[in-house]
Amino acid sequence: MSSPSSWPVVVVTGANSGIGLGICQRLLVQLISKSPTDAQPHYDFHVQSKIVDGVSFNGLTLILACRSRQRGEAARDKLYQFADEQVRQHETFPGYDGHAETFRKHLTIVVHTVDLSRIQTVFRFADEVTKTYPYVSHLICNAGVASFVSINWFLAIKQLATDWIEAVTAPIYYTQEVGQLSQDGLGWVWQCNVFGHYVLFRALKAHLAKYQTSTGARVIWMSSHESNPMYYDPTDWQLTKSAHSYESSKFQMDLIAHNLDQASLQDSDGLPTRHLTVLPGVAGTNIASALLGTFSSICMFLSFYLARFLGSPYHLISAFKASISAVHLCLVPLAFLPTVDPTEFDDSDPTATVEVGVRYVSQCGRWGKEHVGTMKLMRSKEQNKQCDDLLDHCERLFTTFCEAEGRPVPS
Repeated sequence: MSSPSSWPVVVVTGANSGIGLGICQRLLVQLISKSPTDAQPHYDFHVQSKIVDGVSFNGLTLILACRSRQRGEAARDKLYQFADEQVRQHETFPGYDGHAETFRKHLTIVVHTVDLSRIQTVFRFADEVTKTYPYVSHLICNAGVASFVSINWFLAIKQLATDWIEAVTAPIYYTQEVGQLSQDGLGWVWQCNVFGHYVLFRALKAHLAKYQTSTGARVIWMSSHESNPMYYDPTDWQLTKSAHSYESSKFQMDLIAHNLDQASLQDSDGLPTRHLTVLPGVAGTNIASALLGTFSSICMFLSFYLARFLGSPYHLISAFKASISAVHLCLVPLAFLPTVDPTEFDDSDPTATVEVGVRYVSQCGRWGKEHVGTMKLMRSKEQNKQCDDLLDHCERLFTTFCEAEGRPVPS
């Protein structure tokens, strides 16, 4: 039986809907099982192919970090009901050993409110978590926003006609509001997607470091197939002038996650807190659906199924299936994940890219069976400098907010 001191304490931002809710449901399915399949290192990219004994916990604290308490509590009730249904299923299995009931007895699902567009609430959330729980084992930076305002139908028809799969994987035809600011006076999309999560990590960094089990703590950064460096202007790092703030914010998350991971591996005294980047694939979530009516939403889902039938591995459609990569990275032993040896940048061409890391991708076959794959994380010397500058901006701004709140700046 696992010790309560090793049971996961998992924070999921944006947990009341979409991929966030799917992650929570999938975690429950996996941990209610004594041998969670998502913990098994059986994919081609694992450095060892031998299947080891699965991770097994007899308890879990799942923290739903939501902007709305009402929606968070509705999600919590739904997750408890979901867990009860899973337990009843396990009780019917031949040779059932009682693990599901034991886990359910020690399952705690709680709601803490946080609004990433208001840094004061991020600090308050972090204070609540550090005072209430002995550590945090996983921080899943899932919440995200986009300032989509309309669809450029001419561009949409053109992209659909020339590359159907790309058009419904990384569309370029959404128009986005430019110059939208948060209540803190920062770029709204940038703060919600990037800086709010950076502040949350920094505020919880010491609490993550307290989880010194054999697996160590992990921060999961949810990227997107729409992450694209071509739209990013480093002089507009808050993305207030960008007509592609969503794509640029996801590119920034790719940059930051890799650099934080490298820094943690180099500087940690104990087990390092790993930072891992995930692409959940394509699923029907509220970000795009907000622009669409009922008929257009139906057409969107049909286009996803068509893309998958035509061979796209990224159209998982359901949030539960799309969450497989994030949950896999929560549970798999880190020793089985690939490492990338540092490659020297080309000094003669600062725009030439080299492989620096790995992004983990939710994928599926033509009939929807989900699995985890990888994508190379590429970076140029120029982008590396952009990342260093961006992290400097984030840290200085973080320090400013700490000082304004009268709180010490964590090391």
